[in-house]
Amino acid sequence: MLVSWIANTPDTIPANASHVVGAGALVIKKSTREVLVVQERSGFFKDKNVWKLPTGVINEGEDIWTGVAREVEEETGIIADFVEVLAFRQSHKAILKKKTDLFFLCVLSPRSYDITEQKSEILEAKWMPIQEYVDQQWNKKNEMFKFMANICQKKCEEVYLGFSIVPTTTSSGKESFIYCNADHANRLKAMCDQASASH
Repeated sequence: MLVSWIANTPDTIPANASHVVGAGALVIKKSTREVLVVQERSGFFKDKNVWKLPTGVINEGEDIWTGVAREVEEETGIIADFVEVLAFRQSHKAILKKKTDLFFLCVLSPRSYDITEQKSEILEAKWMPIQEYVDQQWNKKNEMFKFMANICQKKCEEVYLGFSIVPTTTSSGKESFIYCNADHANRLKAMCDQASASH
């Protein structure tokens, strides 16, 4: 972006895109208490023998909840529905040592279970018992991964409540979504449904 500020006042034009939004998917197979994990063919985790959750970057103009489901399907062939955001983290100078990385850890519910790896990015994908995922050396040695793995375990034990989506519209009428406590989201959705039914 090339900019020339003409006025004799401080330049208030924001720098070019300063943030990248990513998401990771905790896809839970409840009947077996297994989670969907992948090993990457390239990138930071190549040859590290780390099984990680499917992750990816949210595209421009894409909502977090649709982007994370798209990434799961692209990487593993699993079709899954967004349930809620469990946690998010912010890391500065993370992408190209310049951009801030916002990463959302999301829960998804699978509609299919047969895995088809995306050969260009994924070396292998499988269903893994949650305890085995949590107990990996990588998760034990790296604080942030340890925290995230603990949150995943708590969610699998159904003792952790995240943020669900509530569809809404902006003042200009554009569709938008609020992410809020799942209990509150369910109450808001019920109120909206009740209001729609009474009209």
